[in-house]
Amino acid sequence: MNQRVLPFRALTTLALCCALIGGVQTSVAQSTSPVDRQLAQERFTIVAPFPPGGPVDTLSRLLAEGLQKRYGQPAVVENLPGAAGNLGIDKVKRAKGDGHTLLVVPAGNLTINPTLMPNFPFQIERDFVPVTMLAMAPNVLVAGPGAKFKTLKELLDFAKAKPDALSYASPGIGSGLHLAGELFKQQAGVELLHVPYKGTGPALNDVLGGTVPLMFSNLPAVLPHIRSGKLVALGLTDRLRTATAPEIPTLAEQGVVGVQVTSWYGLLAPAGTPTEVAEQLARVAAEALAQPAVRDQLKAQGLIDATQRPAEFAAHIRNETAVWAQVIKSRHIVAE
Repeated sequence: MNQRVLPFRALTTLALCCALIGGVQTSVAQSTSPVDRQLAQERFTIVAPFPPGGPVDTLSRLLAEGLQKRYGQPAVVENLPGAAGNLGIDKVKRAKGDGHTLLVVPAGNLTINPTLMPNFPFQIERDFVPVTMLAMAPNVLVAGPGAKFKTLKELLDFAKAKPDALSYASPGIGSGLHLAGELFKQQAGVELLHVPYKGTGPALNDVLGGTVPLMFSNLPAVLPHIRSGKLVALGLTDRLRTATAPEIPTLAEQGVVGVQVTSWYGLLAPAGTPTEVAEQLARVAAEALAQPAVRDQLKAQGLIDATQRPAEFAAHIRNETAVWAQVIKSRHIVAE
């Protein structure tokens, strides 16, 4: 039986390549932390408790790409809508706290529903570990073509002169945009009639049609109508103006303070997830969302990267929950 003998130079080259590959593997093993090595052992499941197509789904898929690139493991997005998001939330609650099953969820499920729903089935601080806020979008108070005012001052003067003569639309009772209106009423000292709809689309259509004069909305949903002149932007419900539309003043700079309401989306892990795992996942999320192409995708949906450390995110959830609890109770709001 003939055996092919490799020349000495070929053997030397092969040995050098093997040494280099082994050296790279050793270097990677040495340079990664124990947490990184743990996270690289299994696939990831990211639960999005709403249907595909919205911001929750988009952020889940962007995060999945970042995790897969970082750890070389599959990262699967599981859309699990139902029960106002509670179906998907419950799945993550029951998962092992090792960083491989994660939840992307909007603000309302964390900060509004615990007070609004009398039988809310979760305790956020007990059942989950906050990892990071992912992204946010500013909200804005807009007036439709049927409104009799073009500035916030004109609105306030009219509302104070004719109490209960004005109404505002929202996507539904207990939605963040409904509560933004209630907080505005409280802080501005005016009364507005709330007109709930089943979703943002029908509410916006009636504002554009002049049936209802006012609405709080996510800025991305109404910015084209503001730019075209169909809607008038009266003020942002945020601390600062936004680079997306720097010409729109905030409510605070016009004298109505304390109405800081943004639409945001967060990343959570099941209870029992170690602090160091949550910290690392927050870093990976920040790196993934900081990529220029990803920032462009977020901007196209009107979203802004808003990543935080876990402790900052946990404090934000607590603070906002307290604000909404006060508004819900003082305004006697009950779920539909």
